[in-house]
Amino acid sequence: MAVTGVSGNSLFYRVVVSQSYPTKLVKFASVPLELQQLPRKPLCCSCDDSSSSLSSFTALSTETPPDGYRRNVGICLINSSKKKIFAATRIHIPYTWQMPQGGADEGEDLINAALRELREETGVTSAEFLAETPYWLTYDFPLKVKQKLNRRWGTNYKGQAQKWFLFKFTGKEEEINLLGDGSEKPEFNEWRWMFPEQVLERVLWISRSQSMNKF
Repeated sequence: MAVTGVSGNSLFYRVVVSQSYPTKLVKFASVPLELQQLPRKPLCCSCDDSSSSLSSFTALSTETPPDGYRRNVGICLINSSKKKIFAATRIHIPYTWQMPQGGADEGEDLINAALRELREETGVTSAEFLAETPYWLTYDFPLKVKQKLNRRWGTNYKGQAQKWFLFKFTGKEEEINLLGDGSEKPEFNEWRWMFPEQVLERVLWISRSQSMNKF
């Protein structure tokens, strides 16, 4: 089960763990993440547009982003031990955890876009690129979300096409600053390192793309 919401320029799907949701991870390319056995916890669904559901959501993988879809980059940042993943809570949507993500500018190099979004949202500049998903993960916006975002952006997007990038954090934790680099309004108010199972259970999956399984 999932419900949708919009905050700032971001679209979120709040996923409730079900039998159809993935229960284990594969490797991030050559970077294995150690799995820990953790108790499963229920999720609270809370968002701006709870009327939309999985019935209004479709996703597919493509080698190039199709016309009419907003280019978007997602960032999976792992710590130096390669065992945990960075996640943060949204300021305006309680109990929602997310990995950094955002739109790529026209003509912008995608790795540079991912590093820019990471810097803008978390203040992190010490990051080593490790891998990216081989395909664009493309999905359509639910109708109400589509109308709201296109009014806000002055566009006519059908949905988003996402590329996810894997980075390793190489700095000190004092570098992480949820005020970002000051170029954009803050989006997060709390952060933590999570084991992969915690990410699967608690993080908002922007496109329900199972992006962690794509590396």
